[in-house]
Amino acid sequence: MRSTTLATCRTLSGATSAGSTDLTAGGVDTAATCGGTLTGRPDDVADGAGVPADGEGDGDPLDVLGVPGQINLDYAATAPCARAAADAVARLLPWYGSVHRGAGALSRRSTLAYERARQDVGDFLGVRADDHVVFTRNTTDSLNLLARALPPGTRVVTFDGEHHANLLPWAAGAVRLPVPDSPGGAVRALDTALRQLRRDAGGTTPILVAVTGASNVTGEIWPVAELATVAHHHGARLALDAAQLAPHAEVDLGALDVDYVAISGHKLYAPFGIGVLAGRADWLDAAPPYLAGGGATLAVGDGPHHDVRWADGPARHEAGTPNLFGAVALGAVCAALARADRAALHAREQTLLARLRDGLADLADVVELRTFAADAPRVGIVSFVVAGRDSTEVATALAEGWQIGVRDGLFCAHPLARRLLGEAAARAGRDDLPPTAVRASIGLGTTPQHVDRLLTALATLTGAR
Repeated sequence: MRSTTLATCRTLSGATSAGSTDLTAGGVDTAATCGGTLTGRPDDVADGAGVPADGEGDGDPLDVLGVPGQINLDYAATAPCARAAADAVARLLPWYGSVHRGAGALSRRSTLAYERARQDVGDFLGVRADDHVVFTRNTTDSLNLLARALPPGTRVVTFDGEHHANLLPWAAGAVRLPVPDSPGGAVRALDTALRQLRRDAGGTTPILVAVTGASNVTGEIWPVAELATVAHHHGARLALDAAQLAPHAEVDLGALDVDYVAISGHKLYAPFGIGVLAGRADWLDAAPPYLAGGGATLAVGDGPHHDVRWADGPARHEAGTPNLFGAVALGAVCAALARADRAALHAREQTLLARLRDGLADLADVVELRTFAADAPRVGIVSFVVAGRDSTEVATALAEGWQIGVRDGLFCAHPLARRLLGEAAARAGRDDLPPTAVRASIGLGTTPQHVDRLLTALATLTGAR
């Protein structure tokens, strides 16, 4: 990814060879070379852009914005905006211009910012030298793009435990495996299914395995690297829905050996309507453009059928004016996370998650949903039910009486949620569990006090206090 941005900077700024070399090493003042500083914290961001939810001041790019008095425990739906994202957008606003469509200073700076964001996202995801990083609207959009780019005749294998974004885009005939009861069970089930599918479909039929990295219902982490190994053993590719995994854990395409990854900015502290599909270039370059229009073309003929030469690379699937601020916000968050101590962030989150789960387990009328064993690795997402109480009523009471925001419902994963609700009832030996659940999810701005307030509220609602 580094060479792409370096070449862009050379083109847009007219930098000398020596200057370009310094830029790669981080030694050039980008304000002089490319029209202004695009990285680091600005000194002139307007006051009042937001209030850090954790109350630790406004100096950390990974502080998150929030409203005083409101406790956000709904990160899995939409994470709050990180200060890195807000600052990057505020810094670029005066320079806002067209991307890849102008020679003026504003357009050149906007184009450079857009392509630098692509580099930062690619670096964050550990893309390989020949991978593409395509900007989309969200994970759903990314997986729909991939579904449209599959070679003719491709067979798709996925699990019933997926979010709708990874169930519904695939064509009729996709193989949907039952929800496994353990990570090892997922690996064995995929191996068996691919062996049978390869035997039936032949050795040359393209196969794509589409799996989640972490469940949006339970937070449980799936064995991605092992599933990728099995997929490649049978000549299949693997696409990773990392919408819930990327905000909590490192996602490295090379290390995991996955072929494609999809993420959403609004899960990753950059809520500006942006997503990414990153991965192997060959299928993407061979497919018709996801959207037909300006920016995706090299040339359009004059004939009645408008003979078109389409671009290769990410531009092929990014027709129209792009979401510049979304890309820049996401790139800024990815860069900030890449600089952060991810191990320390993970340890802090796991401490909060244990506090939350232990507290829920102490409430007699609260039952947690889970797919795997209780001690299976997971990110900061917990879904549960309150016996004898409608989940929508519980979520409403938490919001109105305690200023706590959670999610209720089936979480756009209806087959999985319904199954887990049934299993929870059987495991708890109860027949008074509601047909939907409540989900609490944590992240960078969550504090022990937030968790304790939720537990106190639930204890009060269930009569345990």
